[in-house]
Amino acid sequence: MRDRLILLPGWGLGISALEPLAAALRGLDEHLRVEIEPLPVLESALLQDWLDELDSNLPDNVWLGGWSLGGMLASELAARRGERCCGLVTLASNPSFVSRDDWPTAMPSATFDAFITGFAEAPNSTFKRFCLLCSQGAVDPRPMAQLLLGGAPRAQPSTLLAGLELLGQMDVRPALQAFNGPQLHLFAGTDGLVPAQAANALLALLPDVEVGLIEQACHAFLLEAPHELAAAIQAFLHELGDD
Repeated sequence: MRDRLILLPGWGLGISALEPLAAALRGLDEHLRVEIEPLPVLESALLQDWLDELDSNLPDNVWLGGWSLGGMLASELAARRGERCCGLVTLASNPSFVSRDDWPTAMPSATFDAFITGFAEAPNSTFKRFCLLCSQGAVDPRPMAQLLLGGAPRAQPSTLLAGLELLGQMDVRPALQAFNGPQLHLFAGTDGLVPAQAANALLALLPDVEVGLIEQACHAFLLEAPHELAAAIQAFLHELGDD
């Protein structure tokens, strides 16, 4: 089903943040079926549990994509499915969200650990801060942060904390290297959570995949530049369709 794209949202923010992009994609190609699938609601931080849940809920032989954590999970699921996945599209999704000795283009581990501690102690105020970080670098960040916060589903802190722990553990570089299907990875130039330099680092790791950078855009570029993102994705899909 090369005409079907399943998108997964980022941590804690639900499907509403992806709606403008989905609408823009549908407007560019009436034959493309774009669906947004919520992330699993689990209290487990084991990647295997999340992938099992997604694998059982999502159809085979479709394009998989996602934003931030959603893109990391889509990458792992694409590698698991192999030829049963048409291709992969990730949005502001760092192969490792937290920096490692061999992957410095990410959030410092001390910063991430402090965020987890803050969320465990004061989930509401920490989540509001997270929404501000998502909109950091936007032309008008506060209204965008409010939009993200207002669209976020009500979730138990325990399930959100499990998602955060998963985010800190994941390193999807082996999955990206293992998946032989087409890949498009789009990053944001003024992202406050995923350094723009991750785009070059990923291209150095995987020189045969498509990597793009939306220069003047924040982590929440789904809301800030949905038409620009949709045009890049549509061009990528169209090019592959012509091969």
